[in-house]
Amino acid sequence: MKNCLIVIDMQNDFITGSLGSKEAEAIVPRVKERIEKAIGDGEDIFFTKDTHFENYLDTKEGEFLPVKHCIDGTSGHDICDTLKPYEKNANDIFIKNTFGYKDFPKYLADYDKITIIGLCTDICVVSNAMLIKAFYPEKNIVVEKDLCTGTSAENHDAALKVMKACHIVIS
Repeated sequence: MKNCLIVIDMQNDFITGSLGSKEAEAIVPRVKERIEKAIGDGEDIFFTKDTHFENYLDTKEGEFLPVKHCIDGTSGHDICDTLKPYEKNANDIFIKNTFGYKDFPKYLADYDKITIIGLCTDICVVSNAMLIKAFYPEKNIVVEKDLCTGTSAENHDAALKVMKACHIVIS
């Protein structure tokens, strides 16, 4: 069985930066442990990086969320320091300029189990989980709820309910 771990947007701006939260900070040590487990278990690892540019506020996303974040070339765009050493273990690091990484389907065809962790449950985690599920309805797609956090506790829980309703395993 071939498994992979997808680590969504564990970037400085989502943890301690412009869109950071105590909840995001709290999951970092557990995310690190999960990445180490994936390495030990021989799972392939993928990271995503939310990526915007100086014109962010002029984009549709910037219209709805007028907070500059993850601007390419800034420290806010970087994977957090605790997880940065694991970039070398990644099979790939995907740069995405929107919530879901639209090219995931061409990378995930050979995996039996796809596990997703990271930030934010109610935006990028749910978007990527649903995108992958749409392309691979028969694959075992798992979201580890304690290794994600949302823009609020209510939004986190709501996203988990939606994913569960769409047959994504919430563990």
